[in-house]
Amino acid sequence: MTYLITGGAGFIGSHLADRLIENGHRVRVLDDLSTGRRENIAHLEGRDEFTLTTGSVLDEDVLDREIGAADRVVHLAAAVGVKRILDRPVETIHTNVDGTKNVLQRAAEEDKKVLAASTSEVYGKAMQENEDLEALSETDNWTLGATGKRRWAYACTKAMDEFLAQAYHDEYGLPVTCVRFFNTAGPRQSGQYGMVIPTFVERALSGQPLDIHGDGTQTRCFTHIDDAVRAVVQLLDTPAAEGEVVNVGQPTEISINDLAERVLALTGSNADVRHVPYEEVYGDGFEDMKRRTPDCSKLADLTGYEPQRTVDDILRDVIEEVGAAKDEEAGAVA
Repeated sequence: MTYLITGGAGFIGSHLADRLIENGHRVRVLDDLSTGRRENIAHLEGRDEFTLTTGSVLDEDVLDREIGAADRVVHLAAAVGVKRILDRPVETIHTNVDGTKNVLQRAAEEDKKVLAASTSEVYGKAMQENEDLEALSETDNWTLGATGKRRWAYACTKAMDEFLAQAYHDEYGLPVTCVRFFNTAGPRQSGQYGMVIPTFVERALSGQPLDIHGDGTQTRCFTHIDDAVRAVVQLLDTPAAEGEVVNVGQPTEISINDLAERVLALTGSNADVRHVPYEEVYGDGFEDMKRRTPDCSKLADLTGYEPQRTVDDILRDVIEEVGAAKDEEAGAVA
């Protein structure tokens, strides 16, 4: 089959393109390269099975052509990264909502199956508001802060994406699945937009302080990109997932303090660790979540999925990639 991946030059999209081509499919990527990076898919360019179109999901003519040429659509294109979202809220809302609407509308007209990316951000402060929650399931209520807190705009846009997807499924019979990704990490992920693991690794290998926002006791569950991609491929091949919202992640929690210590231990770095108040990074009134742990039982029931990679696997892979890039850069300078 031919897959269209919107945002396919990004972190998740480029790994998914690799996997689909390995599985014998053709891949078309549509990406405006605003946050995606051409180097992520450079190794695929020139292959008969791969096509890159530089363009936006907001360009309806380009989208018409690309969806028309595909059998299935994986919609990953979005405004991402906390810092970017806080700095450019209009772009965030416009890209995430209108872009998804365009994709779903044209896929429905063409009767093309869609997998649309959502995010664990939609749960908001659910685990803080209900301390009895051990993990977040797709049927749990979501709890966001006030609309005056710009931090929640991204979560609202992705929740609207889910509402749109389910509306197209219910009203027009569009075969669509929404995936809520939980802190996916691994090689090719940039720290430019606030992603913590590549940021920590890059700073540790450069001997720069690792800045932890807040007190560092907040926990997260990190999913290796290989596990996330495997889950996506399985969901695309699972008819029972159509019309559903599904968590993709793994449930092992680690505090940001402990994450920093693991990075230092695995890199052998003597870099300092600093705690920086949220206000210094994001401005007054920024809200964060203390915990965000996924219940992936629905994913397991649908596909048999079990995560196979650990946080240390993620860190070793990112350290290897960043270290190799630094060695290459040093060699070029020499």
